[in-house]
Amino acid sequence: MGADVGIVGSIGKVVGAKLTRNEIGQINKLVEAGFYLNPSDFIREAVREKLSVIKVIEYRDVDYETAKKEVAGYFKMKGEAYASDASLDLELDYELVCKIMDDLEKEGQMEVAL
Repeated sequence: MGADVGIVGSIGKVVGAKLTRNEIGQINKLVEAGFYLNPSDFIREAVREKLSVIKVIEYRDVDYETAKKEVAGYFKMKGEAYASDASLDLELDYELVCKIMDDLEKEGQMEVAL
């Protein structure tokens, strides 16, 4: 499902969105109070703010042995780290990193701190 988007020169695109009367009224009050130049300024700022908070995580598709080498190297370099940090930094699936950590621990290549 795509957004209703139109091209506006080289600086951006127009996106259609329906807002309630209450939302429009609140936005207009903020504009009148001088917090924003106009409703579009408010909406652009709201979108930027939301995008800075939400991160789309993309994982690389690598085979198990490659991932295992990368995870082992990561923990040798970092010393201590959470599985979630390794997952994000290495762009590997969290469940895969946890499985690899369990396997490395069983093989005696890694100690898990309690």
